[in-house]
Formats: sequence, C-alpha cells, structure tokens
Amino acid sequence: MSEDRNKISAIEDGRFRLLIDAVVDYAIYMIDPDGVITSWNAGARRFKGYEEAEILGEHFSRFYTDDDRRAGLPQRALDTAIREGRFEGEGWRVRKDGTRFWSHVVIDPILDPAGTLLGFAKITRDLTDRKMAEEVLKQSEQQFRLLVQSVTDYAIYMLSPDGRVSNWNPGAQRIKGYLPEEVIGQHFSMFYTPEARDAGEPQRTLDIAVREGRFENKGWRMRKDGTRFLAHVIVDPIWGDTGTLLGFAKITRDITEATQAQQVLEQTREALFQAQKMQAIGQLSGGIAHDFNNLLTVILGNLEIVRKRVKDDPKMTRLIDNATQGALRGVSLTQRMLAFARRQELKSEPVRIPALVEGISGLLRSSLGPSVKMETRFPEDLEPVMADLNQLELAVLNLATNARDAMPNGGTIVFSARTDDVTDSATSSLAPGRYVCLSVTDTGEGMDETTLASAMDPFFTTKGVGKGTGLGLSMVHGFIEQLGGRFILKSNKNRGTTAELWLPVATRNSAAQPVVETQAVSVPRLCVLVVDDDNLVLTSTSLLLEDLGHRVISAASGAMALELFVSEPDIDLVITDMAMPQMSGAQLAHAVRIIRPNVPIILATGYAERLEGFAAHLPRLPKPFTQLNLVELIAQAMT
Repeated sequence: MSEDRNKISAIEDGRFRLLIDAVVDYAIYMIDPDGVITSWNAGARRFKGYEEAEILGEHFSRFYTDDDRRAGLPQRALDTAIREGRFEGEGWRVRKDGTRFWSHVVIDPILDPAGTLLGFAKITRDLTDRKMAEEVLKQSEQQFRLLVQSVTDYAIYMLSPDGRVSNWNPGAQRIKGYLPEEVIGQHFSMFYTPEARDAGEPQRTLDIAVREGRFENKGWRMRKDGTRFLAHVIVDPIWGDTGTLLGFAKITRDITEATQAQQVLEQTREALFQAQKMQAIGQLSGGIAHDFNNLLTVILGNLEIVRKRVKDDPKMTRLIDNATQGALRGVSLTQRMLAFARRQELKSEPVRIPALVEGISGLLRSSLGPSVKMETRFPEDLEPVMADLNQLELAVLNLATNARDAMPNGGTIVFSARTDDVTDSATSSLAPGRYVCLSVTDTGEGMDETTLASAMDPFFTTKGVGKGTGLGLSMVHGFIEQLGGRFILKSNKNRGTTAELWLPVATRNSAAQPVVETQAVSVPRLCVLVVDDDNLVLTSTSLLLEDLGHRVISAASGAMALELFVSEPDIDLVITDMAMPQMSGAQLAHAVRIIRPNVPIILATGYAERLEGFAAHLPRLPKPFTQLNLVELIAQAMT
C-alpha cells in the first residue's frame, strides 16, 4: 500500500516539475533556508540567462544589484517571508550578462508538517517593459506639469465635474491674482461678473462644453482685487475610458490690452479714412467752386452791362436785379465750398470774440426769434484770437442758426469762451500753443452717434429739401482748419449740442491792419491785355473793360499773351487769370516783368493759390468780380 502511495507521489512530483519547467514567463525556483538555489526552471533560465548547471548551489543574492546587497536586501526579503509568511516586492535585478531588469518578486517559506523551515519558493516576473512604460508616462506627466507650471500668459487649470477648481498654474495666479490655496476647491463661477453669474453663464459654459465637446467665447471676468479684464476662454470636457465625465480643462487668456490696441488701430484707420475722404472732397469742392466762379464772373459781368443799358425800363431792371441776386447766392455758395476746401484767402487779424458777438447780437436776435433765449458768458480777460473777422462772424451766425433749427419749440443758446494751453499735439490734434475755445451750446434735440459722425460732411443735412445746402458745418470746419485751429462737435440725443471753435490766440506783435478805403481815381484810357483760358470769362472781362472806355487785347493762353505783349509795345496793363494750363498766370507775370518791369499786372483768381516771389505781392482780382471791383483795382495798380 505504501509502495503505491510512493509511486503516486513520484508521478505527481514529476508532473509538477514538468508544469514548472513549462512556464517560461516566470522564474520559479527553490532556495534552501540559507538562500542557496536548489532548483531552476525554464522561465528563470530565459530571462536571467543562467543554465541550471551554472546556478544550482549559488546564493540567490547574486541577482541583486551591488547597492542592494550592501544594503542587506536579500536577507531582509527572507526574514520578511519567515516573519510574515510571505514577501512581495519590486526592484532592479541583474542578468548573467550584467544587464538589469525590473522584477516583481514573491517569496514564500516552505515548512514541513512540524513547522520546520525547509526552504523558500521564489517566483520572479520580468516587468521591465511595464516599468519602462510607467517611467515614460511619469516623465511625460512631469514634463507636461512643468510645461503648464511654466506658462504665465495663460491661466490653465482643471475643474471637477461640478465646476470646482482642482489645480492652479502660475499663469492663473498672475492673471487672476489668487494663490493656489485661495482658489483650489472653490467654484469657478467666482471669476465671473455678478451680472454673468445672475444670468447663469458659468453653468451654461459647462453644459455647452459637455454637449458640444468644447466651449469657446470672450467675456469679462473678475480679478481678486475686483478689477475686470476681457478674457478669451476655452473649456474642454475630460472623459474617462468608460465615458465617465472626469472634469474640465479650462484655459483663459487676458486679451484686454490686445483688444484695446485693436480698437485704437481701428480708430486710427477710421480717422485716416475720414481725413483722406475730407481731403478728396475738399479738392473736388475747390475745383467745382473755381469753375463756378468763372461762370458767375460771366453772369454778373453781363448782367451789370445789361442793367446799364436798360436803366430806364423798370420791369427789365427788376428782372436783372433778381437774376443778380440769384447769382450772388451762387457766390455765397462757392465761398462756402472754398472755405471747406481751405482755398479761400483769409485776412487774419486780432479779433476780440466778445466784441464780435456783441456786434452781431442784433442780427442774431432777429435770426433766432423770440422763442430762443441767448446768453453770453465771456471772461473779462479773454485774449484776442487770430481770425478773419467776416468769416468768423459768418461761422457764428451759421452755428446759431443750426442751434435754432434744433430747438423747434424754443430753448437757450449759450455763447462762452475759455483760454487753454495745448502742450501735447498727439492727444489734441492741435499744434502746441495757446488757444481760445469759443463754444456755442444749445438745449436742442441733439444728434445720435451716426448723425454726429456725418455732421461735418459736405452736402450732408438733416434739414428738409430746400432748407439748406449741407455746407454750413463743413464751411466752418474748413475755415477753422485754415486758421490752424480745430472745429469740434459734441452732442447727445435729446441733450443738446456744443460746437467748439478752437482758435489760436493773437500774439502781442499782431496788430489789426487798418482798412484803407479805395477812393475812386480818374484813370485815363488804357490798353489792357486780358488773359484767360475760359472764353466766356475772357469775353465778359473784355466787355466790362471796353464799357469803361479801355482798349482791350485778349489772349486765351499764357503763350499767346506773351507773343502779343512782345508785339504790342503800347500795352499799359496786364490782367491775367491765375489757373491756366501749360503757363500759369504767375509764370506769365514773371516773363512780363523780365521784358518790361514797369508794366502793372493784376492776377484774377477764384481762390487763394500759394504764390512765391514777386507774384505773391501782385494785386489780386477775386472772382467773381464786378465792374466796380475792376475800376478800384485798376486805379490801385496804376498809382
């Protein structure tokens, strides 16, 4: 019976050995109580590199690293197995070829029925691949953590599924002002403005991120100190392998400065566009006004001659006077266009604003009507300004009329002024210097932003058809700019309008030029060379001169005029248009002066060109002109 048991036991031991030898993924071997190896399987041979004959009888500590042996780890493992009934751990082990591998080790003590220690069963598994993967993952996580922690321009942090902050990077601390211990665990809605929280924006942000896979938007957020900043926000949901929502990744960037810089750039571009537009329209207006002046010169000149011929016919006289009034309204229109285009000659002189307003107060009161109250608020020591008196009066009348029209039910217009020093041209768009700001303020309907933006555009008007040309404010704008000042409109809907005229203060050396009235001078019959490239103007001017008894030689160009001047030694006076192709009036005058220095020259012009040299000092005949203007200027030139 015992023999049978022995046979069965031998068979089972053989099968067990075959099973252990068949395992190649685990090193399974036995060691005696002293740690000497007594068995060796195929798995141990595969990843430790020792054959059975090489390793049996050797101490198992040879698989440990030198540092671990010096630290006593092999014996400590056996002692733990005896004391606790099992040892399990991980660590670096050494192969036969000296290479290292990461192993998972289990050591179990083997005891006989009497409790005597027979040895140890040791199972080792090579986990190098897993260990390396963990190291790579750990390194990647560490690098990512370092990356996030080094970012200071972005707030990068995590939220729990219910929106509570779970970590905090330096960028978040810099932008929002909170230390990690102040914010971790708090709900992220604390960064929103009160009105955004009341509107449910924080929860809506998370809901959109979950529903659409991402949330991106711009909005105002709050810092720790209570200040607001404009933020660009991205929120991404984080899902687990099973589809469970783990939380949210949130990235916030402060775009306040970038947005403000973009707005400044857009405002600068808009200002440049407006300046270019005004310049282009000004050039167009100046050209149109020049052509209109030629036509009005012809019309007024011919009407003047016709009226002298029919002075005994009251009906014809009335018709001619009516036509003349219409032409004079055209003159006023062209003057406004030239003022807008800054091509009208201005006579700058010291002007005292209180005296100017007082001087036209009667006209103002009659123009404003009984429903409009007028007030003046001028300091006693207000300095005089450099301006063209007539144009400034016209500008004030224009602004007062506009104010009256904005108050159909009556109201108050206040004329006031103050002196100010401009030191920074970048912020005020005025050259550094001392200015008087003349303000015309009404209590009328005011203008919205769209209307205000277009108010100074030429031909723009809010008045009905036939009630205005739309050149009034643009004329004021051009006139003030030509003086080196600035015209500023301020208005709010239903809160009135303030028009500011910034005018340079007159210097102490400035003095008003005395007005010299031209007295009629008896001029003998002259031979006059008239030059103009417009045949209608040429004919009209010639008729006016001939009507005065002068002999006229006409030329349609500068070159033709020069030829006639050389061939006609009896020419006493030259009247030439300024703006002509190929040879301008100034160039012709220069050539005439070289040939015969003593012959008087008059320049006829529709607007104030910039002249240099002696031509700048020649008498000018402004278009349109009358026969009386001709008489006065000829008398001045011939004296």
